[in-house]
Amino acid sequence: MTDAQQTDDGAPEEEPTPKSAPADRAAKGPFDAGEISGVRPYVDLGGVKIVPRSDLHLRLEVEEQSKRVVAVGLEYHGSTLQVQPFAAPRTSGLWHEIRGQIMEQLASQGARAKLANGPFGPEIFAEIPVTVEGQQGMRLARFIGVDGPRWFLRGVIAGRGATDRDAAAEIEDLFRSIVVVRGATPMPPRDLIPLQMPAAQPQADATT
Repeated sequence: MTDAQQTDDGAPEEEPTPKSAPADRAAKGPFDAGEISGVRPYVDLGGVKIVPRSDLHLRLEVEEQSKRVVAVGLEYHGSTLQVQPFAAPRTSGLWHEIRGQIMEQLASQGARAKLANGPFGPEIFAEIPVTVEGQQGMRLARFIGVDGPRWFLRGVIAGRGATDRDAAAEIEDLFRSIVVVRGATPMPPRDLIPLQMPAAQPQADATT
């Protein structure tokens, strides 16, 4: 869209924010539900589907007041991955704007954060102050994001995957394998795509 283009009421229309995603996203993930076949078994969590694999432990994060599932937590070979799917515009992305907001939130928490370039594009590496059993320490985390067709998938990697190259490759492959189920229901951008408890797990590899 050029600067000369206008909306129907004659007012200039803002340029859409570019999407942020690997060039091979449609082929190697994270996937849209329309990009996969129904042959492979998945753990169906509503807004996302997870491929069960050996040593993968799954837990759902539930908001105490509303009792709704707000995030999916995955533990795999010493790394953790928290994922959240959000509705997004069809032609523009969310990650470029959301990164700035995350940086501001981290700064307000006293964390040290810096922008980096990773396998999914721009990401944030953060050192977050934490208190464990009365002891002060730092939690290292990577904030990653991918803009897909009408959705945005956010991930937070911690544990070995935040610093160890081999562990990072494993957890990144797990993130790549996630399928986002946007659905046809109209949703405002940034709304969390509904998540749910799995009706049944196709294998015993994933646990809640």
